[in-house]
Amino acid sequence: MSEILNIGLFCDAFPPVMDGVSVCMENYAYWLQKKVGGVGVITPNVPSADYSKCDYQVLAYPSVPVPFRHPYVTGIAEMDPVYLSKLLQREFKLVHAHCPFSSGKAALRIAKVQNIPVVATFHSKYRDDFIRVIKSDIVVDEIVRNIVAFYQQADEVWVPQASVKDVIYEYGYKGDVEVVDNGSDLVADYSDEYFADVRRELGVAQDEFVLLFVGQHIWEKGTRLIIDTLERIKDLPFRMFFVGTGYAAEDMKRLVKEKGLESKTTFTGVLTERDQIKKYYAVADLFLFPSLYDNAPLVVREAAALHTPAVMVRNSTAATILRDGYNGFLIEHSADSFESKLRALAADRDLVRRAGIEASHTVVRSWENVVDEVLERYRALIARKKMF
Repeated sequence: MSEILNIGLFCDAFPPVMDGVSVCMENYAYWLQKKVGGVGVITPNVPSADYSKCDYQVLAYPSVPVPFRHPYVTGIAEMDPVYLSKLLQREFKLVHAHCPFSSGKAALRIAKVQNIPVVATFHSKYRDDFIRVIKSDIVVDEIVRNIVAFYQQADEVWVPQASVKDVIYEYGYKGDVEVVDNGSDLVADYSDEYFADVRRELGVAQDEFVLLFVGQHIWEKGTRLIIDTLERIKDLPFRMFFVGTGYAAEDMKRLVKEKGLESKTTFTGVLTERDQIKKYYAVADLFLFPSLYDNAPLVVREAAALHTPAVMVRNSTAATILRDGYNGFLIEHSADSFESKLRALAADRDLVRRAGIEASHTVVRSWENVVDEVLERYRALIARKKMF
């Protein structure tokens, strides 16, 4: 390895906590370590985590559970002086914060002390997260102002999709924003035999229309709309898989039971093995993701890699990567529109298959390719910082 770049990646979420941001962090760490080495991941400690098999170093600080958001944890790196001292001894060339909270603030401090550049990626609709648990607009507005203040201190601010610029500017951010795509570790090169084998393994009949949701089981992601719509199409031979967990998981299961959907619906829980989750993407005909909450969901790209097109809400931030009927499908934010679309697609499997193939060509970009671009941007920013 001709170059050791020494990059610090900072985030409050990292596997075994599984969401889009933690998967992004994991792939940044893996590919950066492979290409330039010296990667350090700075994140709150998850008690069940085992990082001994990672090629990169995970520097975890003491944590506590996040109220109402199992399995997330948080902590304050600066509360542990021994940990902070150890962190400051590392000679980073650049730090990259993937969230604006405790780990992000640690990244800012490291950058200031070591006079190195800091990149901050704006991943999520943070206001929506806080509105759910804090019933005061005044308090939420103050939290959002603090989040914006964090991003104002970064040398570069990145978003994973062009439409996300609108969100950060709506929050009050002033400054330039760069678009740097998310990728997928799933590659769209699977054989017809693979898809047939997976259907048999998961016990899915050839005539069943398979629907899939992968992600946090929270109401903000449109999970109630999915279940309400499934009730309307009970006459169709479909199977629905929900993969993941979240605060609404038990309520979602109760709702499925109340609506008489138990025989058609399976909750798998969290799947941490990528080979296993890949099978559900592969077996699905459609990926249901009617979320108004998400910015640039990785799961839509992962589904596309397995030729599974997404159904998303027209004009939502996340849906801007889709063209209706070409590489995915768009609905209005209503059960009527959702039902009509699913019935039409269940009757036109050829259209669904064609859209899935187009999605694999137009929506998916490998993480290795993304990290090549990231490295170019890192090097340019490091060089600019040295000039001042």
